[in-house]
Amino acid sequence: VSSATKSHPFQRKSFSSKTNTMENFDDMKDEEDRHYTQYEKVVRQLYQINLFNPVNLGLENTIRLHELLGSPLDNVTVIHVAGSNGKGSVTMKIAKAIEAAPGNLRVGMFVSPHISSFRERMQINGKLITEEQVLEYLPRVFDICEQHNISGTFFEITAVLAFLFFKEQNVDVAVLETGLGGRLDATNIVSKPALSVITSIGLEHTRILGDTIEKIALEKGGIIKKGCPVLCGPHVPHDVLRECAREKQASTYLTCDDILGNPGEVITDYDKENARIAESALSILQENGVIPKLTPEMVQQGVSKRPPCRFELVENKNGVKALLDVAHNPPAMEYLTRKLIEQYPDEQYRFVVGMSADKDIGKCAKSILEVTSPSSVHIVEAQHPRAAKIEDIIEAAPVLKNEGCFDLDDRSIIKQVRNALKIANEKNEILVICGSVFLMAEAREALGFDEPRDSECIAEMAGANIRNLRNSQENFGYSK
Repeated sequence: VSSATKSHPFQRKSFSSKTNTMENFDDMKDEEDRHYTQYEKVVRQLYQINLFNPVNLGLENTIRLHELLGSPLDNVTVIHVAGSNGKGSVTMKIAKAIEAAPGNLRVGMFVSPHISSFRERMQINGKLITEEQVLEYLPRVFDICEQHNISGTFFEITAVLAFLFFKEQNVDVAVLETGLGGRLDATNIVSKPALSVITSIGLEHTRILGDTIEKIALEKGGIIKKGCPVLCGPHVPHDVLRECAREKQASTYLTCDDILGNPGEVITDYDKENARIAESALSILQENGVIPKLTPEMVQQGVSKRPPCRFELVENKNGVKALLDVAHNPPAMEYLTRKLIEQYPDEQYRFVVGMSADKDIGKCAKSILEVTSPSSVHIVEAQHPRAAKIEDIIEAAPVLKNEGCFDLDDRSIIKQVRNALKIANEKNEILVICGSVFLMAEAREALGFDEPRDSECIAEMAGANIRNLRNSQENFGYSK
């Protein structure tokens, strides 16, 4: 973090919605700050909010902000998606299929966290919110917070920014992914969703959501609303959620088997399971007249999509295949390595791995070392407060100390990815980049992705934000 940021307290009253310029942001008057763009300044301020406003899981702030901004979601058709795993993928699959529907619908999508750019979190028909639009709408939200003494958090303000963006850009349908849980999530201000979707329930964030599957299910079930249908994926406690839907007087409780029939096999591929959930959701929406009728081709076009870094395969100009996946815990890593063997049984693999410190690094390393040798594992360390240090990874998997590839003097992710890419090219290997979401932006840069990317001055503030969070959605890693 720059010396200017560390030296001065945060000034909440910083923007004029009429001029979109900084007025009273005393933190940024030094020589270094004059090089920041207006967009960088406003996003930096957003990231600083949680340094000063304690995180409070609840709906009061979001409800007030939403009302004071004219209730932007009230006239938008909303599909609300929650779940322990799969919610990001299902959100994208549903949105992409509806985009292909007749009538040129404008489809908003809100997801979190992002990979490379803050602007990924809110998009319409695949186009990210622009820097100019952030500058137009975000100061309006800040002004409301200031005028009405609302201590909104990063996620609350980001969610409301998305809602305002969708209204101002006249979206027809918005597909919203919850950040954490459901009942108290900032997205859960929607009173009449066209459909609530709960993808899966697993033990996660137990300190916040509860220490049993049943308790977590009830938190996720908070997005179920009176008179509205709910669809649940196969890996949920149906008895708990059915009772929750009954108590909340949902119109119907549906499963994928209810809509598509029994698949006749156990589905172990996460993407196929997510596609089946999305296809079921689209069928319900069509049946209820929420969206136009879709051809099978339109449905498949949508449900075949995946978010970035979900078993994402790319190939460089030299023909080297690189696969990116945010497998960040033992089950996800085991799934990744199993799918590698299934899809590329005759290939050799080279891994670039970085982990979050709060994961079971030893078990993740075990899965990797079952499909490749220690000398083919490159260890990296993201510049992020939650990232595991290279030393932590070596301690968890001692065989990597003498045989793994790492550089304690230069921990650059970009350098290590480029080194691994060169060796993979020479040895005709597939390069697998996996682990924490926090390493993916630099990895994608090293691979030559041409995409929006946060500048360093924004990224450093994002790290400062998360370092000081405890119970916020932004304090947790990517969920497949």
